[in-house]
Amino acid sequence: MDNTAATPSAEGFDLSPEEIRVLGVLIEKCFVTPDNYPLSLNALVGGCNQLTGREPVMNLSEEAVRDAVDSLMARRLVSQRDQASARVAKFEHQVRLRHSLPPGEQAVLATLLLRGAQTAGEIRQRCERMHRFGEIAEVEAILDHLAEKYPPMAIALPRAPGTKEVRWAHLLGGEAALPAMVEGAGSATPGGRGRIAELEEEVRTLRAEVEALREEFAGFRAQFE
Repeated sequence: MDNTAATPSAEGFDLSPEEIRVLGVLIEKCFVTPDNYPLSLNALVGGCNQLTGREPVMNLSEEAVRDAVDSLMARRLVSQRDQASARVAKFEHQVRLRHSLPPGEQAVLATLLLRGAQTAGEIRQRCERMHRFGEIAEVEAILDHLAEKYPPMAIALPRAPGTKEVRWAHLLGGEAALPAMVEGAGSATPGGRGRIAELEEEVRTLRAEVEALREEFAGFRAQFE
């Protein structure tokens, strides 16, 4: 592959929607499923095509994800982890090393990559499984820092008519990608599919936690039978 695309251009980033989704998933899963990280290609495809926590929902083929991984590896944003016991190749992001982003900034960036334009309050809520913020001001400080980096990684959008809060968007797809991302985020109203999907995900998480507690209790009780 041509290595001329290995780093962002002087004008900024120009990742494709597929690359943005793959990178966002790798950052997210590093936080929420550390025992299963790095990710195999199969796991990465599943993460890219999740029905929850994704705006927009995508249906990427294994070939499309593989192409995106190859491109991100050429840009040095993703690397392949060689493990002696692994039967398949596994991949991890390199955002922390390439752009000096601590965990909180990684979590905010991942949320923007996976969910499009959002307010600081929405980002704080949706980041909780990756990184818990005490105050919205902490999120706002991170967004400001991402906007000040070179090239910038986030941008504050003009307030839409009738809205009070500023929405933020990532810039890893370049400024040309902003209109579609903003339009997609605007269609996900709090009472719409986006919020329903979030609630469904919370229910699934709670059920899994309850089941794990049941199994743990059953094992404990078996010791005394």
